[in-house]
Amino acid sequence: MRVGEDSSILVTGGAGFIGANLADRLAAKGCRVRVLDSLARPGVERNLQWLTQRHGERIEPVIADLREGGRIEGAVRGIDGVVHLAAQVAVTTSLADPVEDFGINLAGTFALLETLRHARPGAPLVFASTNKVYGDLADVELRRTEAGYTPADRGLAAHGVDESRPLDFHTPYGCSKGAADQYVLDYARSYAMPAAVLRMSCIYGQRQMGTEDQGWVAHFLIRALRGETITLYGDGLQVRDVCDVADTCEAYVALLERIDTLAGRAFNWGGGPDNAVSLRSVLDEIGRITGKSPKVEHADWRAGDQRWFVADTRAATAALGLRERKPWREGLADLAEWLGAGKQSAPAPARSPEQVS
Repeated sequence: MRVGEDSSILVTGGAGFIGANLADRLAAKGCRVRVLDSLARPGVERNLQWLTQRHGERIEPVIADLREGGRIEGAVRGIDGVVHLAAQVAVTTSLADPVEDFGINLAGTFALLETLRHARPGAPLVFASTNKVYGDLADVELRRTEAGYTPADRGLAAHGVDESRPLDFHTPYGCSKGAADQYVLDYARSYAMPAAVLRMSCIYGQRQMGTEDQGWVAHFLIRALRGETITLYGDGLQVRDVCDVADTCEAYVALLERIDTLAGRAFNWGGGPDNAVSLRSVLDEIGRITGKSPKVEHADWRAGDQRWFVADTRAATAALGLRERKPWREGLADLAEWLGAGKQSAPAPARSPEQVS
């Protein structure tokens, strides 16, 4: 599809972290952007205000929950495409309230798919999935080094987890997001819906309200800048590939633009091996940026916490024609500068029914 002047895009969870950045990118390209968000997470209303101030009538707010069937039918009316970011986003919250997690992540996604199929057939949908669909990777032999955990398998260590990895849903969050991921792909197969999936690793950047349960890069920075103690679960040698939100928005736009040839596919997305970094290394870099080592306390491992995950992004990079990701140290410095300028308020509670953060 053509993404630009006169196209109309629905972004669910559009007042959240990735959603607001994506809506900004789309509006800057000339799109009319319908931002659906329940505004359940304190603070995201400022993202919506920021969007409307920047883009005026190109931003159309729809304050609603995905589970409100009648409102969703109205939200898809006349749209040319959908990026579905709305979700309950924390593993810990899913364990505390699996019913709510199921209702938002799986039932909400199913309702959106059905609404699109009947009310706006042919409209493409790109779904924000997660690396948690691959489980805890317990079968991967890991080596513990000073730089962090790394696979013993050289190919896996060099490139990361690719899309051929068997799915393995752990925790209610993994089950709800994983099942939604599979529904999206099956609607592409069974109903010829132009739909595709991005299975995301750790995304960070401006407008992120990081908490202890989700959005850890921003959470670490926010706590450090305030001189507050950071709780490090496990040994801190967990490794993640982190990706700046601007690069992530570029991937979503590119997938929408190429949906005609990429429908039915799932892509792993993140910073890739070049941006694979341990939690301890991020803390060390924060100390270098701020000139003061963060205060850290330790706690036991949490359920569902992967000791290592790095996305193999070669398929996405090739299919979407993407450039290399921003180096993580540069991105961390950019986020620290933004936070230090007072553009972020207190982080919100972990429960976030209508935005991916």
